[in-house]
Amino acid sequence: MIGVLGIVFTFIMVFGGYVIAGGKMQIIVHSLPYELMIIGGAAIGAFALANSMADIKATLRALGKVFKGSKWRDDDFRDLLCLLYALIRIARANPVDVEAHVEDPHGSPIFQQYPRIIADHEAVELICDTMRAGSMNYDDPHQVEEVLEKRLEAIHHHSMHASHALQTMADGLPALGIVAAVLGVIKTMGSIDQPPEVLGKLIGGALVGTFLGVFLSYGLVGPFATRVKAVVDSEQQFYALIREVLIANLHNHAPDICVEVGRQNTPHDLRPSFGALNEALQAVKAATAAPAA
Repeated sequence: MIGVLGIVFTFIMVFGGYVIAGGKMQIIVHSLPYELMIIGGAAIGAFALANSMADIKATLRALGKVFKGSKWRDDDFRDLLCLLYALIRIARANPVDVEAHVEDPHGSPIFQQYPRIIADHEAVELICDTMRAGSMNYDDPHQVEEVLEKRLEAIHHHSMHASHALQTMADGLPALGIVAAVLGVIKTMGSIDQPPEVLGKLIGGALVGTFLGVFLSYGLVGPFATRVKAVVDSEQQFYALIREVLIANLHNHAPDICVEVGRQNTPHDLRPSFGALNEALQAVKAATAAPAA
């Protein structure tokens, strides 16, 4: 909702200020379809030329993030901590028992309790691969942390393609606006024998191209790219939380301490309270019926 309000507010302030100052919308309205065809068409064509089909699809999907925000809510962070807590308790009680859960997470009754988490391929693989490494005695915390750090960097780099693509488009729009304006000037020069009132409208129409390129760049596409980047950075905290808890586990901290390390590293606006998390963990203890480590 805040994204829609931002767009509406931008349009009202820009065009409202123009009209209040005495500007005539007829010139803009008359020229807008042609200028938008030139600038928008060139921008879309350049975007398609510069990106693969996978990146194009990812960018189109990422546009939803501008309005929806991060896919992870505060309940998801609490559920993630509970899931990790249950797996750690099982692994501490009997490392063999946890293998069934990490080898087939979609068939695991523990994973199935958290449908939003199990639907995320990256989160499930990150958890299962790290737990599997521990069961294979690849349990040097520093080595595993380095591996996880590189993996998180790869996930983040891939997720940022959409933001980079949008920012590149935003950077090019002012130049495409100049292209449209130059074409408008060329058109005006072909009517140089016309009276001043006609030439004035033609020149005004040409300048709409410059305005449109700059407006689209700094008023819409650029902020879209920034918003997508912010949402991706926020979603990355979910995967970073997995790393923090599982590394704490490899340091042989008690399961409750591992989870508390994760809770403390959760963003403040998404962090579950100590009491709420403790209540959820008590339910996990009762469900797993594993002895305390």
